[in-house]
Amino acid sequence: MASESVRKLVSSSPYWPVVRHPVLRRILPGVGLSYLGDGMSTVAVTWLALELAPESNKATWVAVAAVAYILPGALGGILFGRLLSARSGAQLAGWDAILRATALGLIPVIYVLDALTMGIYIALLAASSLLHAWGTAGRYTLLTEVLQERHHLAGNAVITIVSEFATVIGPPVAALLIAWGGAATVIAVDAATFALLALTYRLAAPRTVGFGTPRAQASRSAGFRTILGDRRLSGLLALTFGYFLLFGPILVVLPVLVSEELGGSAATLAWYYTAFGVGSAIGGLITGYLRNWSLWPTTIGIVIGFGAALLPLGLGAPTAVVLVSFGLSGLIWAPYAAISTVLFQRAATPGQLSQVLAARGTVLIVSVPLGNMIGGPLSAAIGARQTLLASAVATILLGTAAAAVVLLRRGRAAASPHSR
Repeated sequence: MASESVRKLVSSSPYWPVVRHPVLRRILPGVGLSYLGDGMSTVAVTWLALELAPESNKATWVAVAAVAYILPGALGGILFGRLLSARSGAQLAGWDAILRATALGLIPVIYVLDALTMGIYIALLAASSLLHAWGTAGRYTLLTEVLQERHHLAGNAVITIVSEFATVIGPPVAALLIAWGGAATVIAVDAATFALLALTYRLAAPRTVGFGTPRAQASRSAGFRTILGDRRLSGLLALTFGYFLLFGPILVVLPVLVSEELGGSAATLAWYYTAFGVGSAIGGLITGYLRNWSLWPTTIGIVIGFGAALLPLGLGAPTAVVLVSFGLSGLIWAPYAAISTVLFQRAATPGQLSQVLAARGTVLIVSVPLGNMIGGPLSAAIGARQTLLASAVATILLGTAAAAVVLLRRGRAAASPHSR
């Protein structure tokens, strides 16, 4: 009886059609491994930069390495629009995996040959990220291609869940591997996970070209034009960019707050990240059950709720309260990516989807690093705690402004003669 109840509970889960899909059940393990590899590389990329950089300006080179591993994806999102605009989701994600496996795989090879310089390292990191926006677009486009619309949110949520677990597990695994074989070993493992992912897409995904061969009228800016031509999509992109931008300072300021103002240790900081990671994992699991919610108000509510959950950090609450609130902020944060992606998936036509998602990714790639860059000077000017408070308040105001815009538009639509 107990096993029958468990079986019914599992089969009634919104995630069951996703994990049991004949294509996705073969692809998701590879996606999970690649996310774990990326989670490890968040530590290894900067650690290897520290090893390679000259003593005089290590901090600068570490920052350059971190940026090189992310920002070129925005450039690739613009440059390759004409070439990639009509490819299938599996092709886009697979090509990104091939490029990342190749570029990252060269790093440990050249390192072993004792020929890895800082310039070569930065160039290979930049090359590895060139197709990142298209790879992400391909992953979500594939979900749209193989799943019915009612399962899109659960499919997106599965990606979020895998990503959040990798964020929690990846860094400590990287620390163990670095202690054993060095940072270059971790990057080699990351490259291997992407090679496996590329092979998985090649063998497991449908061998289609999506919606035809590249169209003559396709352009580098087609996805951007589609978004700008739709008030819903442009508004959602603006809200998401602002939301991620305001999250950026937290990543820079929290270590400063813990070490300098609270007198905590690295272990204390780890507890903060663990609380956020556990909250995010729970939030990811909950996301699939929100399928009957009104998704537009939910995205705005998430933004306001996330800002409110951060307030105790900026108001000097006791550590126990702050840990709980930071975990709560992770829980609130997690559903946003899956829900906002569903709104793009529903608003864009099948032929536009990969272009629109790539354009969205191109813009969002810039948001968190830009927030990181703002957080440092702002913290130096007004203090770490005040910066966290400013970020929390600004996030609440952003969500409130978005709600006001939505209500104003609805009021105008209701008052319009054409609505009667």
